[in-house]
Parts: sequence; C-alpha cells; structure tokens
Amino acid sequence: MRVLVVGASGHLGGEVARLASAAGDEVIGTSTTGTSGWSQLDITNREAVLTLVSRVRPAVVVNAAYRADSWAICAHGAAHVALAAAEARARLVHVSSDALHGGRPEPYGDDAVPTPIYPYGAAKAAAETAVAVIDSAAVLVRTSLIVGDERSTQVRFALDLITGRTRGALFSDMVRCPVDATDLAAALLELAASGYRGLINVAGPQAVSRAELGRLVARRYGLDPAAVPVCTIAESDLTAGAAEVRLDSTRAAGLLETPLRGVAEALGVA
Repeated sequence: MRVLVVGASGHLGGEVARLASAAGDEVIGTSTTGTSGWSQLDITNREAVLTLVSRVRPAVVVNAAYRADSWAICAHGAAHVALAAAEARARLVHVSSDALHGGRPEPYGDDAVPTPIYPYGAAKAAAETAVAVIDSAAVLVRTSLIVGDERSTQVRFALDLITGRTRGALFSDMVRCPVDATDLAAALLELAASGYRGLINVAGPQAVSRAELGRLVARRYGLDPAAVPVCTIAESDLTAGAAEVRLDSTRAAGLLETPLRGVAEALGVA
C-alpha cells in the first residue's frame, strides 16, 4: 500500500511514516523544507498539493501537518489536502486537536461541537469543517498533547524549564489527556485500514495537569520533579487557552487493537 504522510518531518508524522514502512507499505512523506529525504510541499499552495497527490497516487493520506500560529497551514492546508485526496480517491486520515474545545470539567465525547477560544483552536475547527464537507468518508482524529521522546514539543519544553534553558512555568490547573506518539501513529494507520468515518477521539486514558506532566518528564530523565516551575493560569500573564479539556476515548479503545497507554506508562515511569 502506498501511504502519503503530510508533515512527515514532525514527531507524529515521522512515527506514522516509520510504522507504515515497517509494515511493508511504500511511504512518501512531505515537509515544508524537503529535509530528511522527504518531498518538499507547501500545503498552503493548493495547486502544489493537487499536483503532488496526483503524481503519487496514494491509497492512504495521513495529514499530520500543523503549525499552531498558522491559519493557512492548519485550516487552508487541511482543505487542500482533503481536496487532493478526494480527487485521487485516497483514504484520508486528518489529525485534529483538543485545542478546538473551550474547556469544562466534563469529558468531551467524539462528536462534541467545537467551542474554540483562541486562534489555533478556531483553525482546527475550521479544518474539520472543510475536511468533512469535502470528504465525508474521511477520519477526523481529535487528539491531545503528544509525548514520547525528546522529539515531543511537550517533553522538550519541560526539560528546558527544568534545566533553566528557558523561562516560564507549567500550569497546575490546565488538564489534558496526553498520548504517546507511537500509540497515536499506530491508531491512525489502523483507522486508515478500517471502514470508520467521521470524528473520533484518540487520546490517552490518563488526565493530568501540565505540571504533573512536567514532573513525569523529570522522573523519566532522572531529574528532580521539584525542579519543575509551576504556577496557575491566573498567575501567568500568558494567553493560556482552555483550562480543563479531557477527551473521552472510549469509542477508540473499543474499536482499536492499538492500546492507548496512560502518560506515566508511555514515559516509562508508571
């Protein structure tokens, strides 16, 4: 099977490409710069996306490309990829985010209506709308913070804070359901091979605060958990986003063979 991984130079995209290749699939990956041997692609350029997909003729397209500060990449780019995949009659798996939820104590189900409160979340919500309209057979996977090794933005940031390479703090009252990159990548490929269509939450079963995540990262690397700088959202002068966003991944857990490990287990500190 030929698999096109859009955003293969990123942490998640790289894991999707690695697992697909290990399974014997022919993998074509893209990056914005063409580094790491991947094809260069600007997904904000609709003609470029259409041309590449038409030339590659993949059976599956996994869109793992994103940049939190770019509406063009997150929203317009997602629409361009969906259009190209639909024209090529490729199976599309689109990676979305819990950032499109506004936050509440109760978990969000798979079909919960987006309530974004900042631009990145709004871009991801717009992307979902575009993809669903263009390709009703696509899988739209809502996920949470992606962890794993030091390729993870979350892991690197925590390590930088602990070691003093950067300034800031992790919020004690911001809750998410982190997921291991390899677990998520395996789930995306499993969904691609299934007949599932529409929205589905794929996140870890363990809800933790960002501060707790930082302490787990510290333990993973043999550092002092007490060295993690911590504050509340109210104590910060940053635009923090939603406080509590828990994704209910019960549907995915019942559908997939891929186990979705808790963050402590994924980091090897369970």
